[in-house]
Amino acid sequence: MNKTEKEKMKSGELYSAFESTLVAERATAHKLFTELNNIGKSNPEARENILKRLLGQCGVNLWVESPFFCDYGHMISIGDNVFINFNCTILDAAAVKIGNDVLLGPNVQLYSATHPTDSAVRAEGLEYAKPITIENNVWVGGSVVVCPGVTIGARSVIGAGSVVTKNVPPDTVAAGNPCRVIKQL
Repeated sequence: MNKTEKEKMKSGELYSAFESTLVAERATAHKLFTELNNIGKSNPEARENILKRLLGQCGVNLWVESPFFCDYGHMISIGDNVFINFNCTILDAAAVKIGNDVLLGPNVQLYSATHPTDSAVRAEGLEYAKPITIENNVWVGGSVVVCPGVTIGARSVIGAGSVVTKNVPPDTVAAGNPCRVIKQL
């Protein structure tokens, strides 16, 4: 049986992001996050309603500052008591899981989508994705980039400006480009 491009995307295989179903899903997400970005802070109920329609899972006591951007939205699951600061971008071609009690600083970028290193395959317009997990009680500083396939362990802190290319163990402070563990907590 042939898989759809969406099935390939969800299973981490090479897929075409320009297939009509995926293009339509990104357009829907764009419409919703544009509504979110245009609504004022004085209407938290409307913001919550939009987030529930946009995200795959939306915990309680979630605050997302505007602007916020994502690819699909439905591949993002966010736990309880999460604060996402201004200008967050989440490329959610694979699952992006954000646990409970997480703080994301301004300009945080979570990139599950990636491209082949083989230029011939890349020229065919194919890409793939790897999931990202941010476990409970993590603080991710401003302007951090989290690359495809990364898990950030519970209770960890990621220093501002870091590029996280590999998993970060629980109970650590990690920073740099590439991000590395600086100390145990």
